[in-house]
Amino acid sequence: MPAADRADLGRAWARVAALAERSGRDPAAVLCPERLSRLCGVEPALVPQVVAGTAPELPLCLRVHRRFLRLRDTRRDKHGREWPLAAIAEDFQAPGASLGPLNAGTGLPRLGHAAGVQRFFGVYAGFLLADSQSAVEHALATAGAGAPADLGHLSYLTGMEPCDIRLTLDGAPPRLPLKEQVRRRFEHLRRTRLRADGQVHSLAAIARSFYASGQSLTRLSHGEGLPNLAAAAGIQRFYGVDGGFLLADDTEALATALAGIEQELETAGPRTENPMLAVLRAHDVRSIVTRAGRLSPAGWKSLAGHLDDLLAREGQLTREGRLTRESTGRVAVPDDRKAAEGGAP
Repeated sequence: MPAADRADLGRAWARVAALAERSGRDPAAVLCPERLSRLCGVEPALVPQVVAGTAPELPLCLRVHRRFLRLRDTRRDKHGREWPLAAIAEDFQAPGASLGPLNAGTGLPRLGHAAGVQRFFGVYAGFLLADSQSAVEHALATAGAGAPADLGHLSYLTGMEPCDIRLTLDGAPPRLPLKEQVRRRFEHLRRTRLRADGQVHSLAAIARSFYASGQSLTRLSHGEGLPNLAAAAGIQRFYGVDGGFLLADDTEALATALAGIEQELETAGPRTENPMLAVLRAHDVRSIVTRAGRLSPAGWKSLAGHLDDLLAREGQLTREGRLTRESTGRVAVPDDRKAAEGGAP
């Protein structure tokens, strides 16, 4: 994601601290590095550096390896022991040996295996993939619940069809095979995030961003296979979306989008007041109108002339308006003023 589009983690940190104080909680406890580390997988000692923007970014293979070890260390079985690799892999019908390289830090898991690990431990779908800033940002965003938004915007943010969003909000999210879900999300990204000239980004251009060939994405675009983990991370980075965009199930994708919208609403400053309304309020225009209602037709004409002078000085009087006034030589007099003078409306 381009740096300019990234959330300011310092402001997010301050927002969460303020929310904690308002709810009577200790900000230091809410923002404890150990707690945030459990939520995002970033090592506790690195959390302050990530917030400050000084933490080094790890290679993907090492980052995924460390996040996996962090999961095993912080989410143990009922006896307080680390979950064995065989038990984790069994949950998504794979042999325990398939997680050996991930556990040892010698290789990346398949995309389906990464999704299975995250599901097993109950973490958000970008846990293993997200870079440090995105991970901490996601952890800070979990401080709040979602807020309503229109279906079109939610569809853009999540890659879900509006009809599926309605089902998910009703508690009955559709269940797609992972392969089909990833294909749909990928095609949604290509369709909704276009080049500057309005054209779809080519597979070759997307793949070049993570040093691969366009052919590596052909099977994905045809719905014939899943990308590897590095390709999935590259696609999400190319389009600047959350690290779990391709993997999150509908419920989680929607929850993430709503949390992001709420954060935007809470961190946005108050809207600038309409200048006209500010003037009306500051100068008690009701009183002005009441007094002007006692003017004669000549008085109304004089008042209109003064207003024209003010508008002309500020460059707000259109040529058409000036010509109309000059050609007719008339100004509108309120009906109640005419009635008071006995004139016809």
